[in-house]
Amino acid sequence: MIDLEKRAHEKYGLPLAALDDSDAYTMLMEIVREKAQSLPDTEGKRRLYYISAEFLIGKLLTNNLINLGIYNEVKEQLYHAGHDLNKVEECEVEPSLGNGGLGRLAACFLDSIATLGLPGDGVGLNYHFGLFHQKFRDNQQTELPDEWLHEQGWLVDTGKSYTVPFGGFSVTSKLYDIDVLGYGRKTKNHLHLFDLTSVDESLVSADSIDFDKTALKKNLTLFLYPDDSDDQGRILRVYQEYFMVSNAAQLIIEEALERGSDLHDLDEYAVVQINDTHPTMVIPELIRLLVDEHGIDFDEAVSIVRKMVAYTNHTILAEALEKWPLSFLRTVSPRIADIIEKLDYAEKEKDADPAVAIIQNDIVHMAHIDIHYGFSINGVAALHTKILEESELKPFYKLYPEKFSNKTNGITFRRWIMGCNPALTSLLDETLGTEWHTTGDLSGLMEYKDDPEMLEKIGDAKEIAKRSMRAFIKQNRGIDIPRNAIVDVQIKRIHEYKRQQMLALYLIWKYLDIKNGNIPARPITVIFGGKAAPAYVIAQDIIHLILTLSQWIAADPDVSPYLQVIMVENYNVTAAEKLIPAADISEQISLASKEASGTSNMKLMLNGAVTLCTMDGANVEIADLVGPENIYTFGASSEEVVRLYAENAYRPHGLYLRPGTKLLVDFITNPKFMATGNPERLKRLHDDMANKDWFMALLDLEEYIQVKERMYVDYEDRSSWLKKSLVNTAMAGKFSSDRTIKQYNDEIWHLD
Repeated sequence: MIDLEKRAHEKYGLPLAALDDSDAYTMLMEIVREKAQSLPDTEGKRRLYYISAEFLIGKLLTNNLINLGIYNEVKEQLYHAGHDLNKVEECEVEPSLGNGGLGRLAACFLDSIATLGLPGDGVGLNYHFGLFHQKFRDNQQTELPDEWLHEQGWLVDTGKSYTVPFGGFSVTSKLYDIDVLGYGRKTKNHLHLFDLTSVDESLVSADSIDFDKTALKKNLTLFLYPDDSDDQGRILRVYQEYFMVSNAAQLIIEEALERGSDLHDLDEYAVVQINDTHPTMVIPELIRLLVDEHGIDFDEAVSIVRKMVAYTNHTILAEALEKWPLSFLRTVSPRIADIIEKLDYAEKEKDADPAVAIIQNDIVHMAHIDIHYGFSINGVAALHTKILEESELKPFYKLYPEKFSNKTNGITFRRWIMGCNPALTSLLDETLGTEWHTTGDLSGLMEYKDDPEMLEKIGDAKEIAKRSMRAFIKQNRGIDIPRNAIVDVQIKRIHEYKRQQMLALYLIWKYLDIKNGNIPARPITVIFGGKAAPAYVIAQDIIHLILTLSQWIAADPDVSPYLQVIMVENYNVTAAEKLIPAADISEQISLASKEASGTSNMKLMLNGAVTLCTMDGANVEIADLVGPENIYTFGASSEEVVRLYAENAYRPHGLYLRPGTKLLVDFITNPKFMATGNPERLKRLHDDMANKDWFMALLDLEEYIQVKERMYVDYEDRSSWLKKSLVNTAMAGKFSSDRTIKQYNDEIWHLD
């Protein structure tokens, strides 16, 4: 039993009602930390180390209260004292430790690992300024340092540190932990975050993310993904990655020794999951430590490491599979470069096929190290894994078919419905009981798909979520959203393959259609959210187009009452928790074959949004679950797209010259429109779409417009739409990260 009134008097000498939200937040955070620190660590002989460059964990107060089982109790006591828990949590600064789906997936996985009672920790870096804080100026993205650490109370100084040897100098690390609590569990795990003892925040000014990239003893933990548009930035990333994995490897060995390993049996005590290629150097680093520090024969060390490292592939985009010049690795760590050369030589002795070589023309292919020297390679959706096996990694699949498997991604229901959508959660609890909190099984809801009373309750829950979202948008962008608007969202990292530019072309079409007198049945609000990498010029141009469209449409009295375009500033987990429960339409419009899985599609589906999608990533599995009447699909198939790339057969200019398409693309360079925006950016984006269009937005544009218009018409049949919404929620159980993690453990990790 929590007595917040008593605690308020003890801490502040005031009644609970007299506390401001900031003091109430501090008090609740201290209660959670005390409870967490009283829990023992989850124990087991074999421990998982989930190494990732990103952990997009979001605010922790509500999630921790839910997992401790005290959320409702705390919320009620606050309410009776005149406090709103949602307002209290607004005082928390969101940790800036990730960017997109990769980092949010890692956070969901840590939650599920702890909830399933498995001994497993995350390992990453304690970035002082994250990726960046996004601000919009002159309808363009600008990047500022994301200063989150100064008010952070979740970090625990462990007192541990290690020495990391680079070529020519060494640095000392400092380990901080964030406790990871499982739902209803009496033990805890950890997120291990390594920092530099010599880090220097003064290298960064308040109004820029530029810094001295050569000050390596001071800058390794300043930013996630430092700008790699020059060689200084690229080699800095290699230093940063080696710093992460050297610390991880030293921690793994130290903890295994403490649990009784003699290191010859290290694989019986530790398993490492590499989340994408960023942590790849943990393989040669573990070998180095076993050989150089612990006297184990090189071949035996390789054999040990091969049995303890597994790799998750998250992409088929060639540019996202890291490749580093061997000279960079030799500069960062001559010993690691030597080991990689030995590993490469050993594989070339077995197979002369250059396609599977680790080193090609003095370039090190990091994923190739993972595949040769790990025991497991998995994709993250059925389609993604199929493409890896049949196309992108086909030579490796021929070599190691037994290593490949699929583990379709998942999301934690504790955060992505219980935490962010209390109205829908209450309805589900009343209807199904609470077992779904851990089983993820919502299929019992299907019994009510033709029940008018239940459908109205689904609609009421959506309206409550929209009310919260409207308040958030007003605060974030100063914009009022009509109460009866359909809410259509595309929220994800800004990248050409995700095709925010195709939705922007639709918005131009819709603008012109309304100007021609075709008034929609209700207002339409389209919401974007996402960041573009600072050096990714076309992605920055897409943001500019969206923001300029937003301004253009808002200024037109003929159109603005019926169409609204909003881009959330500094999109993060907090924003997602407001937008996802409120969404009517989930835009999942990536070019088929390019999205490995997607997880926003799962979160939106869970909260009753209806998906508009290509048959890409996990959209394929969503479509199979809900049936064709409850999803809207369009676009070229993944097979057709793969063929077009393979044959170099895509010719966008011919599509651009179609009168309807040309009208939309040329709108971008309409003199009046360009006068509203930045002509250089708009012209560059126009020319890219008309002549290059590498991710084939024009290929699918006409069908996209047709299907989208049909979707808006269908929305007007309220009972039919609410039935679609119910079915999507009911069938989302497959996408619980608890299911995903159970599969990882049963088939890869084999933890006690």
